[in-house]
This record gives sequence, C-alpha cells and structure tokens, in this order.
Amino acid sequence: MLPLQSALYGRAAEAVKTGFMAAANAAGDSARVQVIAHGDDGVLPAFATATAAGVALIVGPLTRDDLKTVLTLAPARPRVLALNQPDDASPLPVDTYALALSVESDAALLARQARDDGARMLATVASDSPLQRRFKASFVAAWQRGGGTVTGDYRFDPNPDVLAVLRRELTAGTADATLLCVGPADAALAKSFLPPGSVYASSQITDGLPAEMLRDLEGVRYVEIPWLAEPDNPAYARLPRTAMGDPVLDRLYALGLDAYLVAQLLASPDPPSRIEFDGTTGHLSLTSGRYFAREGKVMVIRGGVPSLYSARQ
Repeated sequence: MLPLQSALYGRAAEAVKTGFMAAANAAGDSARVQVIAHGDDGVLPAFATATAAGVALIVGPLTRDDLKTVLTLAPARPRVLALNQPDDASPLPVDTYALALSVESDAALLARQARDDGARMLATVASDSPLQRRFKASFVAAWQRGGGTVTGDYRFDPNPDVLAVLRRELTAGTADATLLCVGPADAALAKSFLPPGSVYASSQITDGLPAEMLRDLEGVRYVEIPWLAEPDNPAYARLPRTAMGDPVLDRLYALGLDAYLVAQLLASPDPPSRIEFDGTTGHLSLTSGRYFAREGKVMVIRGGVPSLYSARQ
C-alpha cells in the first residue's frame, strides 16, 4: 500500500514497489502480492480496501504523516509492516511493525563510531533543512547519552563573512570532532571552513557528487546502506539489481527488497518473535517494541572514493 499516485511521493513509492516486486518475482511469489495505490489524502480508503480484501499483512504506509493517520484513525486493522516510524518513536500497537530508512538509526551508529574513534568534544554545523536538523538532533541525543560533550552549535550559512566567523570560532574552540549536517550541494564549501579533526556527516553528504568534489570531502565519515556500500558483496548476488538513477531512490529500492523478506515472515499466522538478518539496508533486528533496528555501514572518503571505514585508517 503505497502513495504511487502522489505528486510528491510517487517516485519514492515507485522505487519501493519496484524493489518489493523484484524480490517477490525472484522468489516466485508475486501472485500473493496485491499492490494498492493511493494519493496524498487517500491512505485511509486504501487501508480500508486492503482490510476488506482480507490480506494477511499490509506493507505500508510509507510516509510519517500517513502512518500517524492510520494509527490514529484506523483502530481495526490487519497486521501492518509500516515503512516509516512515528516522530516520537512511541510504542507501536499490537500487530504493527516498523521498518524504516530513518536518519535516527544512522545518527546513532555514527555517534557510537565517533566515540570509538576517541572523540569526546563535538561541535555541530547544520543547515536549516528539516532532515539535517533531525539528523543532528538524533546524533546529539545519542552522543550525550554516551557521555559526549557538545561545545558549540552553529548554523550553516554560505555567506563568506559568516563562514569566516565560523572558521575562527571553531578553530578557537575545544572540539576534537565536527558533526556536519548539510546537503551535498553545500558539503565541499562547508568542509573547507572546518578546522582539522574528524568530521561526521549524514548519509546524503555524497549524493550525486562527482569525484572532483568528493576529493574535497577527504576523511568525512558517514553511514550508507550495504546495498550501496558493498555492491559486489556475494550475499546480494541472487537479488535483482535495478539502478534507479538516484541514490535516494536506490535506498528506497533496497527498502523494498528488505520489506519483502520481512513480509514473508510477518504474513504467517504466528509471526516469529525474533527476526535478525543482514539485509540490503543494514543489519536488521526486531526489537521488543516491534521496531526493526537497522545498522548500516560506516563509510569514509579516501582519495575522492567512498570506502568502508576502519578505525585503523
């Protein structure tokens, strides 16, 4: 059940559907799948259609707003595998599960990596993008839970005078690492004004950048899904690979692949209480709250090339 008719989310929904159906076709199981499309305000009628059809499992909704609508206004429902999660990560109702490409998962993993790298004092530089702000908030929360300190919180502004002030304040500060929360278009510029030290960034930091710009991000560490981090991994040899032409859509395609594997398990009359496997979007494990914890791969830019990160590098 996906917003395939939405002008805003249609492409994302199509990528998820393509991945899900590719996995189902590869398993010879596509006949069991019914695709229900809806538009921006059509999630409740789509949900009613799925419920009336007597399906064993609804895979969806895809967006946070649609998930909130369903959880609030559709109390009677079949088992659900949501492809997003509530904003507050509140407990899910019985028979509702969540598998999501959330920035919160990436942020928590990266915060652990920063601590393992020996960083203790962190400065943050973030744009006004809601996604980047959410990534920053999640990273900082995980960072502080682990005993780390935030020594400064700066707003990214491409104005040269503002960037000069940013450089002076960061250089004069006590941070031994920087969290850079900007989009790929601003990444190289922002990185050039950071002081020496470890730099951690969101998974979108490299999206669509040519090699010459990636060289400007030397040493930056971020999280990527294994499907893109390790495309030649033999574990994925039997999975259909379709290039979607955009890293964001490629990640959503991988979400569709994993969603099918999880759906196979959850559609059984008595779903397992323990699910854990290495998926295309990360190492997935079912928590007691029925969320799938997801752990991707930490990456680093070396010589203009993204590669798997090792603390020995």
